[in-house]
Amino acid sequence: MKIFHNPRCTKSRETLALLKDNKVEPEVFLYLEERLTQKYLKEIVSMLGISAFELVRKSEKIYKEEYKGKELTENQWIKAMVENPKLIERPIVIKGNKAVIGRPPSNVLELL
Repeated sequence: MKIFHNPRCTKSRETLALLKDNKVEPEVFLYLEERLTQKYLKEIVSMLGISAFELVRKSEKIYKEEYKGKELTENQWIKAMVENPKLIERPIVIKGNKAVIGRPPSNVLELL
């Protein structure tokens, strides 16, 4: 399993703890520090079964200042999230070809 993790995020920390409590030691991907490709983010969106826009954190300042009210294509949203990873909803947990967003953290239990 892999978790897209932001250590400063309560839900991300709770999700990681939940995985560990269930004897899972996931690979931790610090997506705010490590480079994410557009291709990989497209794959993740597909695994989640949602649109790229649904993965965007609308509460982020950068969203409100630069993207709110704009209609972008899937590829444009993917590019925006790769260039501004704070826009990516977190945490994302991946197992094989399935992924879930850990909001609430209990969502990840379906992958166990």
